[in-house]
Amino acid sequence: MKATRTIRFRLLLTFFAIILLSGLCTSAVLAILGLFDWAPGHLDLPTVKILSVLAVSWIFGIFFAVFAIRWVIRPLQEVILAMQEVSQGNFDVRVREPLPEYTKQTEIGELQRSFNHMAQELGSIELFRNDFINNFSHEFKTPIVSIRGFARQLQLGGLSPEQEREYLGIIISESDRLSHMATDVLTLSKLENQSIVSNKTTFSLDEQLRRTVLLLEKDWTDKNIELLLELDAVEYCFDEEMLLRVWINLLGNAIKFTPDGGTVRITLTADAQGCTVRIADTGIGMSEEVQSRIFEKFYQGDPSHSDKGNGIGLTMVARIMKLCGGTIEVQSAPGQGSTFTVYLPE
Repeated sequence: MKATRTIRFRLLLTFFAIILLSGLCTSAVLAILGLFDWAPGHLDLPTVKILSVLAVSWIFGIFFAVFAIRWVIRPLQEVILAMQEVSQGNFDVRVREPLPEYTKQTEIGELQRSFNHMAQELGSIELFRNDFINNFSHEFKTPIVSIRGFARQLQLGGLSPEQEREYLGIIISESDRLSHMATDVLTLSKLENQSIVSNKTTFSLDEQLRRTVLLLEKDWTDKNIELLLELDAVEYCFDEEMLLRVWINLLGNAIKFTPDGGTVRITLTADAQGCTVRIADTGIGMSEEVQSRIFEKFYQGDPSHSDKGNGIGLTMVARIMKLCGGTIEVQSAPGQGSTFTVYLPE
């Protein structure tokens, strides 16, 4: 409200300055007429009419200016009040916009439209933040509850050696899950706050993909999965460790969701514009709804595999793609496997 009063005061001050200047000009004209012995008592009828019209015009001008200023101030006042609501956390507030054909033709209309867009975006961010907190709390609480439950069973005693080993194995597994989740969350937070990649080196991209296969060898050999590699020799310049995280997540997911005896195919091709990496599996596939959400934080389309991941991996992949200027696409259908296509620009 203070800002609104300041704007109104400045507009009124400007208007009255114009009125005062007009009056001074008129007085100057009368003074000049007086020099020619055209005193008011000797003014002819046309001159009197002109002065009368000027006086009436000033009076009407004052009233018109007051209403005009109030008309100009009203939308600004609405925006200021709405800004105060936003500052208090109310992102549902909106201001009235002019008709669409006038919105972009006036500064005030553009201000109103921009404010509504800003409030909408802030509301979306707040909703996303709340979802993140809820999912984060749930993902951390689940293994903690599991650890506490099995630890209490061990404390009570009376278990066979096999049961003790099983419970200890679960506790270790859930502890590792918490550790990985904390690491992934910290890494994702770092990536989200990073806008420039400075640690760039030139390395063999095809050799990096082969190294990824070796890192996950135990996972795909335990499930008797056949890996098919078709890799062109490609030299690429980027943060090597960051890009390795992309392949570990994509290949790890392909192995995780592919049944025993399935196949995972990795291809790498290059052209003048960049290179393309495809990781295709013969796994369970995904519905269109799942595909539209797989890059969201903590989202897991298949609850049966939730104990083997935390829903952060693909979010990190999407962020790394944005940092390197690349893209990632997925093609899938239930029961027909999934293909992730990563395009890396030159």
